Amino acid sequence: MITQIDLRYFKCFELLKLPLSNLTLLSGSNASGKSSVLQALVLLHQTIREHEWSTRLMLNGDTLKLGTVLDVIDKVHGRHDLEIALTTNGHHYHWRFSGERTEMSLAIDQVEIDGVVNNTPEKFRYLLPHDQDFNHKEITLCLQTLTYITAERIGPREFYSLEDKQNTLVVGSAGEHAISLLHLGRDELVMEELRLSSSPPTRLRQVEARMQEFFPGCGLIVEQIPRMNAVTLGLRTSEDTDFHRPVHVGFGLTQVLPIVIAALSTAKGNLLLIENPEVHLHPAGQALMGEFLAHVAQAGIQVIIETHSDHVLNGIRRAVRAQRLIPEQVALHFFRPRSENEAQAITPRLDSSGHIDVWPEGFFDQFDKDLNHFAGWEN
Repeated sequence: MITQIDLRYFKCFELLKLPLSNLTLLSGSNASGKSSVLQALVLLHQTIREHEWSTRLMLNGDTLKLGTVLDVIDKVHGRHDLEIALTTNGHHYHWRFSGERTEMSLAIDQVEIDGVVNNTPEKFRYLLPHDQDFNHKEITLCLQTLTYITAERIGPREFYSLEDKQNTLVVGSAGEHAISLLHLGRDELVMEELRLSSSPPTRLRQVEARMQEFFPGCGLIVEQIPRMNAVTLGLRTSEDTDFHRPVHVGFGLTQVLPIVIAALSTAKGNLLLIENPEVHLHPAGQALMGEFLAHVAQAGIQVIIETHSDHVLNGIRRAVRAQRLIPEQVALHFFRPRSENEAQAITPRLDSSGHIDVWPEGFFDQFDKDLNHFAGWEN
């Protein structure tokens, strides 16, 4: 598990040292750096996944497109370099990258592993000196198998592309491979810690059962179109109705489905990054999403989410109160725009009752502010 990420001169951060846990929630105002934390991890993933022997950090690929070096260097304090460091349960990895501002990748200047500095090795593999990658399989596997789901997930489709199984290991950043992954792995067993006893242990049936928690009566049917590399998805919202095309059911179903498929298709030790899991969900569904992701984290999958939903937060708090997670397994971070006098990230803490010790200004407090306004109270 990655226990901390450090960023220097990356986007809006001069220096950020951010603890991570089994379940990490990133919150805060728009353009305060939440997505940047996820993007730093995705850049490492993208490079080692698409360019195994690369000597550069690739800013543009199938998963993420960030533009040029100018777009990712901190414009206030940075010049031509940035640094990313990861701490795991047993090791510390620190990369320094540099490049000209018009370039679309950054060269690896230095890799430090557990305090030992490696300056420009002759060959890299998985962004590590090639003669050392064998000793650090945990971090490379974690980054290789990372799943990243953006807030801009694809909506209902008439059909979905069916990909080769070797190329469809994750749902895709927009959920574009989710239905293909579900179809190809429909009979694979879901990890025991995530199974619902009410349904068979296979992926298709467990995904359907989880969807029923969000949408009672939900049913799924996935069928390959004859002589085409494509599948159709049928959805229903009641056992009394037939299956419908996705366009004829609520938008929320197709937004939640990639998250559920991703969670039930991963293994212990994998890393799941999700932007705005609450998209198109009503408040009760958002709270259920928080509880579901707490269950996923409890099963041994590291989860990092970016959210604007107090209901998702409260779902996580309920899971802690119910002792499905202990407080130390949850990290809450609240980001603020850069200021000379204030830290960019504040870390409120949960106790075993689900109570939060600090509520900084802007941390899921808009409901209370609105109540005060309607009651005619002074802010």
